[in-house]
Amino acid sequence: MLGLKQFFSENVRDLKVVLEGFSNGMRQQFVAGLSNASKSLWVSSLYEDRHETILVVTHNLFQAQKLYDDLEGLHSDTEVFLYPVNDLIASDIAVASPELLSQRLQALNYLAENKKGIIIVPVAGLKRFIAPEKYWKRGSQTFKVGDILEIEALVQRLSAVGYDREAMVNSPGQYSIRGGIIDIYPLTLPHPVRMELFDDEIDSIRYFDSETQRSLDKIDQVTIGPARELILFPEQYKMGAERLEEALAHTLTKVKNKKVREALSETLSSEIEALKEQTDFQGMMKYTQLYYEEKTTLLNYMPKNTLVVVDEISRVQEAAEQLDQEEAEWLTALLEKGEMVSDLPLSRSWNELSSFSSFQSLFLSLFLRHSPQIQPENIINVTCRAMQNFHGQINVLKNECTRWVKSHFAVLFVAHDKDRAQKMVSVFRDYGIDSEYLDPKTRPTPGTINITVGQLGGGFELVQQKLAVITDQEVFANKAYKSKRRPKKVTNAERLKSYNELKIGDYVVHIDHGIGRYIGIETLEVGGNHKDYLHIRYKGNDKLYVPVEKIDQVQKYVGSEGKEPKLYALGGSEWKRVKTKTKSSVQDIADDLIKLYAEREASKGHAFQPDGPEQREFEAAFPYQETEDQIKAIEEIKQDMEKVRPMDRLLCGDVGYGKTEVALRAAFKAIVEGKQVAFLVPTTILAQQHFETAVERFSDFAVKIGVLNRFRSRKEQQETLKGLKNGTVDLVIGTHRLLSKDITFKDLGLLIVDEEQRFGVTHKEKIKQMKANVDVLTLTATPIPRTLHMSMLGVRDLSILETPPENRFPVQTYVTEYSGALVREAVERELARGGQVYVLYNRVETIQQMANQIDTIIPDARVAYAHGQMKENELESVMIDFLDGAYDVLVSTTIIETGVDIPNVNTLIVYDADRMGLSQLYQLRGRVGRSNRVAYAYFTYHKDKVMNEVAEKRLQAIKEFTELGSGFKIAMRDLSIRGAGNLLGAQQHGFIDSVGFDLYSQMLKEAVEEKTKTTTEQTVKVETNLNIEADAYIPDTYIGDSLQKIDMYKKFKSVTSLNEVAELEEEMVDRFGDYPREVSDLFTVAKIKALATELLIESISEEKNGYVLLFSEEGSGKLDNYQLFEAISGYGREAGLGSEGPKIKVTRYLAKTNSSDQLEKLSQFLYDIYNNQIKVASVS
Repeated sequence: MLGLKQFFSENVRDLKVVLEGFSNGMRQQFVAGLSNASKSLWVSSLYEDRHETILVVTHNLFQAQKLYDDLEGLHSDTEVFLYPVNDLIASDIAVASPELLSQRLQALNYLAENKKGIIIVPVAGLKRFIAPEKYWKRGSQTFKVGDILEIEALVQRLSAVGYDREAMVNSPGQYSIRGGIIDIYPLTLPHPVRMELFDDEIDSIRYFDSETQRSLDKIDQVTIGPARELILFPEQYKMGAERLEEALAHTLTKVKNKKVREALSETLSSEIEALKEQTDFQGMMKYTQLYYEEKTTLLNYMPKNTLVVVDEISRVQEAAEQLDQEEAEWLTALLEKGEMVSDLPLSRSWNELSSFSSFQSLFLSLFLRHSPQIQPENIINVTCRAMQNFHGQINVLKNECTRWVKSHFAVLFVAHDKDRAQKMVSVFRDYGIDSEYLDPKTRPTPGTINITVGQLGGGFELVQQKLAVITDQEVFANKAYKSKRRPKKVTNAERLKSYNELKIGDYVVHIDHGIGRYIGIETLEVGGNHKDYLHIRYKGNDKLYVPVEKIDQVQKYVGSEGKEPKLYALGGSEWKRVKTKTKSSVQDIADDLIKLYAEREASKGHAFQPDGPEQREFEAAFPYQETEDQIKAIEEIKQDMEKVRPMDRLLCGDVGYGKTEVALRAAFKAIVEGKQVAFLVPTTILAQQHFETAVERFSDFAVKIGVLNRFRSRKEQQETLKGLKNGTVDLVIGTHRLLSKDITFKDLGLLIVDEEQRFGVTHKEKIKQMKANVDVLTLTATPIPRTLHMSMLGVRDLSILETPPENRFPVQTYVTEYSGALVREAVERELARGGQVYVLYNRVETIQQMANQIDTIIPDARVAYAHGQMKENELESVMIDFLDGAYDVLVSTTIIETGVDIPNVNTLIVYDADRMGLSQLYQLRGRVGRSNRVAYAYFTYHKDKVMNEVAEKRLQAIKEFTELGSGFKIAMRDLSIRGAGNLLGAQQHGFIDSVGFDLYSQMLKEAVEEKTKTTTEQTVKVETNLNIEADAYIPDTYIGDSLQKIDMYKKFKSVTSLNEVAELEEEMVDRFGDYPREVSDLFTVAKIKALATELLIESISEEKNGYVLLFSEEGSGKLDNYQLFEAISGYGREAGLGSEGPKIKVTRYLAKTNSSDQLEKLSQFLYDIYNNQIKVASVS
């Protein structure tokens, strides 16, 4: 928004005064009267004029993020960095979300390179000790093509700066070495980097895609920065161990309690030992200052000409002093437990920081407040008003616009994208407001109304400068936009991998033999040739070796979470029976679906008109950025509604993925045409929630909304019933009360059903009757898997919301030990910002005690508890009271998993997270972070508790899911199975569990295809049976990791053309380097298979005197015999032509030589036949 910045710089005289003050050597200045967005413009203009680094300090992360969003929007050409730090002290975090770390590393890298920019930091980030800059620079390394690279030294360096070595790089902070190929994924780059060596010289450097593992762009050089803030070379570990030993000895002289002394000696001795062995451990960050000669904070990284801008000094001071106090309390508690030495602060105290004496400082504030720490040499009062909210009242806005234009103000509306800006121009025109679109680079002109594109957190009015800036959220609704973030670096690679990868011990399904356990991939030698096999163990220790070319017959078993499947015996008849039973059930479902679909196709309903201006205005008033999935779903629903055939669409998406908005747009479309809408929900709470959402969303439109639930008086309910009958109520929201006999609609046009599977059988029957001839939209929060979606195409209309709305902040997830101090600090911090807290405690018998305990820890908090064994009315009352803000903390069992949406809850504490399923944790985490605030999820466990192996694995999984978002697919998989049951009927759960989800989906797909296929000619496909001897496999020396090896075998199995073989060859070399002879033979076999598939060859068999090619009947019929004869005749006596009934048989005579040579000759022979046939096809 260059134009706005230019206007601001040229017209704001106070800004020039401040700049002159600093030029004349002033150290501190104070500007009062500024609202939030105007502060961003001040900072931006100061930077433009000074061209020196600016450090902006805020009191918390939320405010830092708001300023960052504004400044990033104002500076497309300047590097703006957020240095985000969570201000939680009382916890040794085992694992934390990677997003904040990634942003901090980017900022430190930038500063270490001595570049200029704007850095925004909450005061908690300014206080923290970090590694000194010289170690940061030492931990970064630039690699160029042609450099000599010592692998051993590289491994040491990567380890010192926090990278983990993996077999395959999927996510930031990992590296992998495979022969001469080195993959590294820095947290600060958009893609991982692949370096290929020629001997010890870097031959090439390129980015690669972590999802496909394929190379992208070549680059000449790359800088690999640290993957964490702690930089520990061997001498740092040594120094840390020595100084911790000294600190322990000093602490032991002061501690009198024998138990504490023993605990101190035991805990710290093991930590000292770990440091001596250069091993990392949980909680080592608290010793940061011991590893280095000097204490360092972010301020030490700042260039000497930096301007420090403090936003609201009194709030910053208050926040910093509270952090000082919390830190002191936590360190004392640790010392009393024997877990920490004395006199070792984690951060600089506020007193040490507050003068900012080595830098020029500017203090910005809304009010002029005295602070003893600062002595400004210049104080300026600015007349700036925060912009009012118009809540969609365009007539009120029009009056203001008229006043501004008369007073010769420059009036600038800021929309978050061009599409939105054009919509505003159109809406304003309808109301008689004369406005024009203005390019963001052009200055606004006094006396005009312009609409431009940009990102500002709020508008303001500068009276003296005659400037009014209004954002689109102030025009349409009192909500902050979820800003458009840069694409996240965390890809779906890990998610997809975790869903399909085979680990030793996993259950697998063989299509012919049933469920067994995967033991591993083994190379066996048969007749002098090597081949890889999947080893599967069945009931009674029976073994099955599946050759890798038949890998498609084996799938990873996916069933309900926590359920152990039944193992089958090899050669038994039980698996066949189970498969037959499942097949028959699947056939019935396919029949039902097709019958339903046919009935719907034949019935007639109301065809709605295409969207009019009212619909466009309603949609423009949505205060968030729609996700692509939402846009697609809305389009699909509208297309259905505009057809004569009644709509029957299922909309799937987790809570918070935007189903309600999609449903309300459909409702509005129906209401605009005079139709009524019924919104049916399973619980009173949901009815109340949807009612409140609808009232707010329709507040600026003439829509009459009624609600039927037990919170409405009899009189109110009677009025609603009357309105439905005479047509004055447009939209009614209710529980099964809506299905009562006394309800009559004047003209029902759309029925929306939320979570239909939660209604009873009788209610479902009534819903069925209501559905006749009206459009129906069914919503469900349980995801439906893509595979199932694909298998039902053409028989069920599904819209899927898989993308969560772009949150301004991802949920900050921590895996940590449970303690009262953690609960107190997390709850108090949430209450201080006016939020609420969920404490998830899954034991009904002691839940009341847990609630009392929290009440004792935090006396000011209002605590309630809820669980599924309470009476329905009692439970609903607690939940409604919590929703209304009557309680601050809700201690609850997993009932919060489903349905309820409380945006004000932004902290979740899960007790004994290691005892819960991953999918549950995933869904629970989705309950927070629903508003435009940083949300926190703490998954806690008990450190001293001996965990069983399953719980340990689960905690490890939570850890992965926290770090990468990688548990997403695992969690989705379990939820998907529930979704499948909901969609197809609960009785299908058993069938899904008995054959595994993937095989079940495959069977359903085949059944539907079989029943819906037309009589049009099907494409002929022939699976060639290759019976040839070849030493063709992937040796461990080439690909050592069995997961990647299986992945490559799957790719070999799926190639069907020479082009695909060439692509696979390219990928192999790209990822693993030049391949050995055995892999070369594997590619030759793949080419033979591809050519045989193209030619419809049924089998290729190796015999004493060569190879016999038997064409299928279809293939024999399609051959051009003349061209075939010509191709063969070129080989003279080395080839022969014959037949086996209607099938053509061709023999390629070859003397026994080495198998590689024979394979090449066979491949060339097939290619010649194929080439001759292609010639004919191209001529004809």
